[in-house]
Amino acid sequence: MVRVLGQYVPVKTIILAITEIALIVLSIMLAAWIRFGSLADTKWYLTRPYTAVQFAIVVIVCWLCLYYNDLYDLQSVARRTEFVVHLMQALGAAVLILALLYYFQPDLSLGRGVSALALLLIFTVLLIWRSAVDASKLFRPVYRVVIAGTGTSGVRLVREILALPELNIKVLGFLDEKGQNIGKPLVNPGIVGGVAEVEDFVRREQVDWVVLAFSERRGVMPTTELLRLKLSGIRVEEAHSLFEKLKGGVMLERLSPSWLVLSEGFRKDVLLMFSKRALDIFVSAVALVVLSPLLLLCGLAIMAESGLPVLFRQERVGLHGRTFSILKFRSMKHDAEEGKAVWAARDDVRVTRVGRIMRPVRLDELPQLINILRGDMSLVGPRPERPEFVRMLGEQIPYYNERHTVRPGLTGWAQIKYQYGSSVDDAKTKLEYELFYIKHLSLFLDIAIVFRTIQVVLFARGSR
Repeated sequence: MVRVLGQYVPVKTIILAITEIALIVLSIMLAAWIRFGSLADTKWYLTRPYTAVQFAIVVIVCWLCLYYNDLYDLQSVARRTEFVVHLMQALGAAVLILALLYYFQPDLSLGRGVSALALLLIFTVLLIWRSAVDASKLFRPVYRVVIAGTGTSGVRLVREILALPELNIKVLGFLDEKGQNIGKPLVNPGIVGGVAEVEDFVRREQVDWVVLAFSERRGVMPTTELLRLKLSGIRVEEAHSLFEKLKGGVMLERLSPSWLVLSEGFRKDVLLMFSKRALDIFVSAVALVVLSPLLLLCGLAIMAESGLPVLFRQERVGLHGRTFSILKFRSMKHDAEEGKAVWAARDDVRVTRVGRIMRPVRLDELPQLINILRGDMSLVGPRPERPEFVRMLGEQIPYYNERHTVRPGLTGWAQIKYQYGSSVDDAKTKLEYELFYIKHLSLFLDIAIVFRTIQVVLFARGSR
């Protein structure tokens, strides 16, 4: 896996993204050659002053449509039929966007003949290319992994690996700390040996990766053997570190303070925080101006259905545990909570008709641009929670209050990686993603989150 924009991405995904951009370009060039029928006319067409701009627009629109239709989410398009459906949806959306663009700017068009042929070729070439990639072992090497130790972190890691078959990681089994319980199933597979024989097992089974998941290291971890394996080129890694790469979250099971202290990340230098705040001010100010007609329309719709107030104010916990009043368009009936903090539920009966329109596409959150401008919030960060829930969750979930070391955000890593939280277990899972965000805080990661948030909003994912 390779780290891109603050997140770990499978190598196969990167290869697909790069090669498919090239294939789109080649498809357009081939379409031009077929359309004009001669190399001389094709050369003239390709060397026109605006051809590069026309090509760039088509490539960008097509690639963005591929991305937003989950063509690079290898789990979503694991089956051939799913890929074909997503590809048709992506190219259909690209056609609509380009047609609209060409209507207003005809000079940007490739021409009807070239465009029609290019569409057919892009679909055909991408379909053949994905089939070839899926059939080739070159793009899907199998990583053979053994888990040294039977701790809960290792068990959870294996469950996550089994849920991500596109990563091509084969877990050979667990090595028990005391060499007991051989054959006992833990997840799938079970215990296949003892940690004392880790070196022999690795060489016999041609293991690529040894993952450490000890319940207790003292007196059981074969340090000398693991060091020899490490120096011989075998990857040796903690379960928490591998989980972080695979899931984009920090696993809380048996997470020690020393791991947090010694692991890379959690840097907040002055230049980064200044740049992040400057970007917050600029984006929120511009967005408030550009979206002012939409804000007015939402306000009038709320007023027409259920009267004033249009805005809903609620106390939330922000940076360093300080409270502030968050602003939202009112999407629920008056006195929806009757003085008691309640998590929103799916198909919540308290939501108004206007609210059912606003909430799926997050229009009710737009007034928080004012909170960002005031400095209560950031564009990207952990979502702010209510003081009542913060006190309860802080008592039940370790490291929960560490989420308050950065400004809360209008959107965040947990929002794009996980559904709406309405329980302690949900809050724990979201905290794992929030700690990952704080650990890898950067403007590049913020940009990636904003990019993904657009996808979440467009398809109304995870809202309640």
